[in-house]
Amino acid sequence: MGVSIRVTSGPAIERTGDLAAILTNLHSQDILFIDEIHRLSRAVEDVLYPAMEDFALDIIIGKGPGARSLRLNLPNFTLIGATTRFAMLSPPLRDRFGAVYRLDFYDRAAIESILKRSASILQIEAEDGGLEEIARRARGTPRVANRLLKRVRDYAQVMADGIATKPVAVDALAKLEVDPIGLDEVDHKVLHTIIDKFNGGPVGLETIAAAISEESDTIMDVYEPYLLQLAFLERTPRGRLATRLAYEHLGLTYDKKEKPPQRTLW
Repeated sequence: MGVSIRVTSGPAIERTGDLAAILTNLHSQDILFIDEIHRLSRAVEDVLYPAMEDFALDIIIGKGPGARSLRLNLPNFTLIGATTRFAMLSPPLRDRFGAVYRLDFYDRAAIESILKRSASILQIEAEDGGLEEIARRARGTPRVANRLLKRVRDYAQVMADGIATKPVAVDALAKLEVDPIGLDEVDHKVLHTIIDKFNGGPVGLETIAAAISEESDTIMDVYEPYLLQLAFLERTPRGRLATRLAYEHLGLTYDKKEKPPQRTLW
């Protein structure tokens, strides 16, 4: 677009004055990007409403009976907000955005392209086979892919000749306990707890968290989304269930019989 961009985050904008300083320093057609926008306080949101609708900033000068309201005109700008908790945005703020887009996981080809770029920036010698192996286990997330790339680099420098080949990547990721589809140690603990200790479920989230000594919020926000995407877990009103695919991935026999449909007599 040929314009400047100002990047900030919701937690960084603590007071209305912080937002006012950012808005008044924007130039015409600039982009304001607010990450974790759901973390904005309600007072800050109230200041943001007229800026989004009328490109104006309402501020109060003075206190008590002598206080007066002043409206400052702002240049036209584009506001972009990012969040993983869309439902936590207040309805008035959510409805003022002209377009809402949902970002999905990256496909494997895109992750490989990102890894090639990261390898060149970090000056890592990596073969295509090694990058493909990392991309396969990256959960479709660039930051996970870059983290695994650095650990494979470390392993290659210490245990191999410094080149991230496919065998080196396989050995390094095995040491990290990351399996071929990206499940790590905690993912396996969750699945084995449900299957081995509770006969495949259903079992409550708090019970799973206590069994593996992990916070329930961490399980729900970090590990469950990928397991649900793989259809390894099923959420029910009674708790979590391990699916047939989870049994097959772990090499276990799925011996739970399907329940016959219940009949209702009238």
